[in-house]
Amino acid sequence: MIHDTHAFDDILQQARQLGALPMAVAHPCSRESLLGAVEAADNGIATPILVAPQARLQKLADELEIDIRRFECIDVEHSHAAAARAVQLARDGYADILMKGSLHTDEFMSAALARDTGIRTDRRISHVWVMKVESYPRYLFITDAAVNIEPDLITKRDICQNAIDLTHALGIPCPKVAILAAVETINPDMRSTLDAAALCKMADRGQITGAILDGPLAFDNAISKEAAESKGIVSSVAGDPDILLVPDLEAGNMLGKQLTYLAQAASAGIVMGARVPMVLTSRADDASGRLASSAIASLLAHQKRRQGGRP
Repeated sequence: MIHDTHAFDDILQQARQLGALPMAVAHPCSRESLLGAVEAADNGIATPILVAPQARLQKLADELEIDIRRFECIDVEHSHAAAARAVQLARDGYADILMKGSLHTDEFMSAALARDTGIRTDRRISHVWVMKVESYPRYLFITDAAVNIEPDLITKRDICQNAIDLTHALGIPCPKVAILAAVETINPDMRSTLDAAALCKMADRGQITGAILDGPLAFDNAISKEAAESKGIVSSVAGDPDILLVPDLEAGNMLGKQLTYLAQAASAGIVMGARVPMVLTSRADDASGRLASSAIASLLAHQKRRQGGRP
């Protein structure tokens, strides 16, 4: 079923126009994870390869009245084997997108990051939430809220560049990055403010490219021009960001979930920095969120193909 009124409709339309790419789905053994894969296929965004214990997968498909015979299915013993096999498909170039199903994130990411058999690159992997909030005029990209727990400065550089690369793939040529802290001034006792200042200087020196950075910025003056002006902040980013770079995973996770549950924001999740884009959604996410995440991953995978970077 195609969602014409989906919050991410422009992204979905772009992905449909580019056509479906193979997507390895690790352990789609819950209602939402299987429906997410099926909707990606029905929308012409991806061609799912379902990697799961066959008996369990078939039982779920029968309960949901889904005919999975139209998909390639790979039988494995358990969720750990599903993650390893799905990652192998991506590593071998058989799949352009990797999707997490109904297994734990740690289990999925361990397979993806395995040094000899995973799909890691020289850049640190990081998660980006793409959020649509009714009170904000465009998409907000929040990073990192799922992978790097307490990132150091060099990791934050990669987190920042990954998010910038994502916005470029989605047609934002020069995103504005607000580097968040609790305050907008540099405090030697608050590492987040020192990291923010260093990241801005790294951008000045070409160590981060393709965006305008500013920070540290507290959330209020990052997102509100009025709040920034009230504190005398002169900035092309304050009040107008595309990307919110959070100080650590806890801050990012709480911010994203607050927007989801208190502001009814629509969200999609993607992992950047690996050989292929990874759809990393919560097990609680509905099928429409998984569909939007698949569409974003498809746009990234098509860009990689155009650049000759297919694994």
